[in-house]
Amino acid sequence: MKDPQSGDGPGGGASQGGAAFVGAPPPSAPTGGRKDGAGPGSGSASASAAQHRSKPRKRRKRRGRKVYSREPAVAAQAPAEPQPKAMPIPPPRQTAPVRTAPAAAVPAAPPMRPAPSGELPVFAALDLGTNNCRLLVAVPGRPGQFRVVDAFSRIVRLGEGLAASGRLGAAAMDRAVEALKICADKLRSRAVRRARLIATEACRAAANGAEFLDRVEAETGLVLEIIDRETEARLAVSGCGSLVERDTDGVVLFDIGGGSSEIALIDLSRQRSPRLASHIVSWTSLPVGVVSLAERFGGRDVTRESFRAMVDDVAAHLARFEGRDRLDHMVAGERFHLLGTSGTVTTLAGVHLGLERYDRRRVDGLWMDRVSVDGMVERLLGWDFDQRVANPCIGADRADLVLAGCAILEAIRGVWPSQRLRVADRGLREGILSELMAEEGVWRRDRGDGWRR
Repeated sequence: MKDPQSGDGPGGGASQGGAAFVGAPPPSAPTGGRKDGAGPGSGSASASAAQHRSKPRKRRKRRGRKVYSREPAVAAQAPAEPQPKAMPIPPPRQTAPVRTAPAAAVPAAPPMRPAPSGELPVFAALDLGTNNCRLLVAVPGRPGQFRVVDAFSRIVRLGEGLAASGRLGAAAMDRAVEALKICADKLRSRAVRRARLIATEACRAAANGAEFLDRVEAETGLVLEIIDRETEARLAVSGCGSLVERDTDGVVLFDIGGGSSEIALIDLSRQRSPRLASHIVSWTSLPVGVVSLAERFGGRDVTRESFRAMVDDVAAHLARFEGRDRLDHMVAGERFHLLGTSGTVTTLAGVHLGLERYDRRRVDGLWMDRVSVDGMVERLLGWDFDQRVANPCIGADRADLVLAGCAILEAIRGVWPSQRLRVADRGLREGILSELMAEEGVWRRDRGDGWRR
């Protein structure tokens, strides 16, 4: 769903192995050095010595050992409740049949090793989008949080040429399969309790999308499910819930993807529950993303005229969104804001901060006012392709897509002209992880030894 700058930030394409740690939302969530949970009982040496005593010993209650981590935690969102009936939206364009898989889908062979007794349960989320292939592996932390123990992100541009041909190209599928093989190896190396492996717009829209996923299963052992657009929007909300503060009345959350863009209107003015997704009052999925828009209008050499044409094209899609006015009564207020989970907004934030290297800890949760966003869009529009390539928060992989993302952002801001925008370097994978962990009850505690398993 997301464009190449999203998820792991503009630097995500370089994270091809090793552990990657995702920080907690500033400023309320705790950071490094926290207790992540408890394992099995300790004091086994004392118990062994007691066996040699002549008098009977008392049964000693097993206490959980403390596990400390230097890595920051991610505040997670509880699973979404069943959604109220969404406002009607225009029917999507013709897509391939949806392929579904159980949420426990993991690599089939070779079998993963069993979890050693006492280790925290491991969960995984994989998102194969139009541009990126991303994986997060995490263990539960404090209630409502988790700690990332491994991550992977690679730009594969699976949707390259899809808008013109209606099919996934051979080279694009090869790139995606190679990335997924790395993900499969990472999953097999860990005792994953549950995983959810999803594919979004590229596989959803391509005539050969299901056929491609059959090839993925045959060559990697990974069983991916093609999720529908409503699920995609809900997972994005679940992944970003901790960035919506308690005094907020309304939020328009958007995720600008490579092949589609999801928008959810969230009304918190009457009540507030831990499940942010249960407050969605309207949603839509636009059949436009940074790749499809850039391929149609040109992304390398963007003039002000072609930029305005892109904005107008997206605005026409938004005009057909029947539920777009559900938050009109609060848009002008101080307790309403936009929340962007896409790489477009993380890139804008990185440029705004003048970062010499993308830093997720400084970007995730950043507030930008309307004047700052206007200035960053204008600045990027004034750069030629080489200048965009030279910026460390854009780079060569994204220089031809970032202005298409800005055009989608401008169309969204035209409908919901908020004075504030919050930037989220998180989304689908975090939503998947938080929902899986909550479903497993890992944040519920027994009376005895720590995490309920």
